[in-house]
Amino acid sequence: MHIAIAGNIGAGKTTLTKLLAKHYKWEAQLEDVVDNPYLDDFYNQMERWSFNLQVYFLNSRFRQVLQIRESGKNIIQDRTIYEDAHIFAPNLHAMGLMTNRDFENYKSLFDLMESLVKGPDVLIYLRSSIPNLVSQIHKRGRDYENSISIDYLSRLNERYEAWIHGYDKGKLLIIDVDHLDFVDNPEDLGEVINTIDAEINGLF
Repeated sequence: MHIAIAGNIGAGKTTLTKLLAKHYKWEAQLEDVVDNPYLDDFYNQMERWSFNLQVYFLNSRFRQVLQIRESGKNIIQDRTIYEDAHIFAPNLHAMGLMTNRDFENYKSLFDLMESLVKGPDVLIYLRSSIPNLVSQIHKRGRDYENSISIDYLSRLNERYEAWIHGYDKGKLLIIDVDHLDFVDNPEDLGEVINTIDAEINGLF
């Protein structure tokens, strides 16, 4: 089974991925942030590095999805291949931070990859307000995220909502995370797990 968690920067994807992997004894596939050679450069000079960064993520996630399907294991994935293509790359293009030529090249590559993979069995979307995202981003204190603007997060949030509204790749579970604290409040995590249980049991 392939479960994926989607959501804006700071929504709690990685945290929830790890907690659910531990609870269900699933294998966690985390986003390649540590080894990503473009992230620092991108946040310092978005226009120059946007295409390189997006292609790196696309390559990394395409490889992940192929491995998930081939493994035959129950895997929970932190962020999907769709988010880069429907949210991050179009946002960079709309902001003038990715050229038309690069964006068309990127879209063509994504379309080819998408034709070879299928969506997760269940997509969990973590819906969050901007103040909550900002608070979480500051709390974790990653240097390269210090320069993220509220305008940038707002644009991403709008695109997430639009994408989720039309999502049709499989089962979708929306969790509003503004008033949830999975880490320090076991009841909140229990509530999320109960919701997921109901969704998963409906698959069989």
